[in-house]
Amino acid sequence: MSSAGADRGIDGSGTARARCVLAPNPSPMTLDGTNSYLIAEPGSTTAVVVDPGPDDEAHLLRVRATAERAGQRIAAIILTHGHLDHSAGARTLARLTGAGVRAVDPAFRLGSEGLPPGTVVTDGGCEIEVLGTPGHTADSVSLYLRADRAVLTGDTVLGRGTTVIAGDGSLRDYLASLDRLRTLADSAPLATLLPGHGPLLADPAGTLDYYLTHRAERLAEIRAALAAGDRSAAEIVARVYADVDRALWQVAEYSVRAQLAYLGELGELPDGFGRPRDSG
Repeated sequence: MSSAGADRGIDGSGTARARCVLAPNPSPMTLDGTNSYLIAEPGSTTAVVVDPGPDDEAHLLRVRATAERAGQRIAAIILTHGHLDHSAGARTLARLTGAGVRAVDPAFRLGSEGLPPGTVVTDGGCEIEVLGTPGHTADSVSLYLRADRAVLTGDTVLGRGTTVIAGDGSLRDYLASLDRLRTLADSAPLATLLPGHGPLLADPAGTLDYYLTHRAERLAEIRAALAAGDRSAAEIVARVYADVDRALWQVAEYSVRAQLAYLGELGELPDGFGRPRDSG
């Protein structure tokens, strides 16, 4: 997917209160790499790190140095979700800075504080509101930086392409999360989305409309595949993702299984299809 922000730089880009430090872990799944963000009110002596990324000490030292050059101490670390390309470096960064780690999943926390929806984090001198946006994973959150009219989306929305529904994710939850963000895009109104991978997005409403349309189109394609007689996730991937690099088919199967589960919840699977997660 192309977007209004797709030609803008990644490393060093951001808003008045959020700066991206790009991790050196590019791949087909992570795009240019993981976007670690430093969030702070201009003039603040403290900062928050969102998604420190992989356990790469050189990257984490660069994140710390970027804060120090601005006269800031890293006071808190927040994870948008637990996938290792976002979270693996959290404990090392905590050791380097003395900051705690806040996450939805207690397994990733250092300290007692979680991230329930509606929580407002102020460690960087500005308000960062936690938005519950499960779907990509069960523990996914987005972070609303009201002063910049920006949302850090983790993997809920990417700077390029679309998001895979992971094994513990849910398409029903994901669609509800996209609807929640789409409503916010109009009501705020939002100026920027800051994704966990890829460039920032300067057209939040348009991007979210694309995501919702894409999901509706994929569901229509899967309904058509079922009507044509496909009876396994692998068969559906071969039909629906025929124009996608085969190296990505295994990942695509996660999303197909999530969509089959959703159709099952709606009572739309053919008789005898069985449970979607056992069908492939």
